[in-house]
Amino acid sequence: MGKTLQPHLRVGKGDVAPHVLLPGDPKRVSLMCEHLDEYRQAADYRQYITVTGKYQGVPVSITSTGIGCPAVAIAVEELCSVGAKVLIRVGTTGGIQQDVRKTDIVIPVAAVRYEGTSSNYAPLEFPAVADWKVVGALVRNAQRSGVRLHVGVVWTSDAFYAESRELLEKLAELNVKSVEMESSTLFVLSSLRGARSGAVLSVDGNLVRGTKKSAQPSTEKPTEFSQKMVRSIKESTRIALNSIVEIAEEE
Repeated sequence: MGKTLQPHLRVGKGDVAPHVLLPGDPKRVSLMCEHLDEYRQAADYRQYITVTGKYQGVPVSITSTGIGCPAVAIAVEELCSVGAKVLIRVGTTGGIQQDVRKTDIVIPVAAVRYEGTSSNYAPLEFPAVADWKVVGALVRNAQRSGVRLHVGVVWTSDAFYAESRELLEKLAELNVKSVEMESSTLFVLSSLRGARSGAVLSVDGNLVRGTKKSAQPSTEKPTEFSQKMVRSIKESTRIALNSIVEIAEEE
């Protein structure tokens, strides 16, 4: 009898390393795999692509989640069911502070739960906080890399096009660094399932400056901005992987 596979990720026991990176875009998995010493594809189903390999001798998996908190909740549940212990989101975010510029890096310590998924697991009074050891490793490795870094609270939203000017101004006054669509559920559900989680986010726009995620022109050649974002995502991947090595050594 074969091993039992998770219904959405199509992975089973032994397919996933204890340390997992979580990009949103499935196409980003191949970009991130360039940093691994070796890897194999464990599964590819719907938006969930999982590869497992090694980085500096440490077993690592990468699983794409797609967009939004419902999708990331499925990924966290099923990854934890097959042995994942440390989950780091490697994604993008839109700045809501004037000094949070495109291609900067944001590392959240916590997230505003402005979404519906996590409330199915815990009341809104339950905080969405990243694991302090994961945050510490991410910050140290980001500082070593020399990136422009912002550390603080992010806002997790369900509705990409529904932000009001009043809400943005309120969150900016509260010193919330940026907006994205997954971290709060990742943090809450990881806490509930006994996993440790964090996030490292590349800034791809700034809402208070009026620049959302940049629409790319229809052209065969990548724009200068898209090339800079690829470099930023590669840097955030290196930060996450080096953090996993640090965490694994501590363990």
